[in-house]
Amino acid sequence: MFSPDAAPLDRKINLAQVATQKTRHECRYIDDFMSGQKVPRSAHDKTGGIVYFARMLDKIRLHGAGILHNDYHKNLGRGFDGRCVRFLGVEYEALRVRVQQDGTDEEILAWCFTQGWRPNEEEILVWNSFMRKRGWKDEEDGSTQELEKYKAGSGLAHRMDIATLFDYYEVDEGRRR
Repeated sequence: MFSPDAAPLDRKINLAQVATQKTRHECRYIDDFMSGQKVPRSAHDKTGGIVYFARMLDKIRLHGAGILHNDYHKNLGRGFDGRCVRFLGVEYEALRVRVQQDGTDEEILAWCFTQGWRPNEEEILVWNSFMRKRGWKDEEDGSTQELEKYKAGSGLAHRMDIATLFDYYEVDEGRRR
């Protein structure tokens, strides 16, 4: 997906050129740019050393503001969001309410630590490693098949360099080619 914030505002976008691209993935950029919908920040971004948490907070904030891209709505609180809140020992709905009350990512993570539990450095290392590789050789739980389905649906099935779900997010959301 394309984020209008990904490029300087003065950059000219040739919509005719983009529209002639052959893959669904490239054509989706037009709708996203024109609609004003946004995608969350990178899953690689860390808060308190923890990957994905900041992305989940972005999704909650963007959804609350009514500008989260529609593709993300069905998985709010599920999938990786669900894994993240379970890792921190908090309920998604309680986190959603807390995020809507405002605060920095760090303040909200501190709240999670008081409501759930605080992982130590080794647990964070294991979490980060686990999350960064999801989709790569994860046939037993279906994550690899899910990644391949997402890639095919975005016109990216030919991209062998997209080996994890984090890789997919980076390419699909326009942060990486």
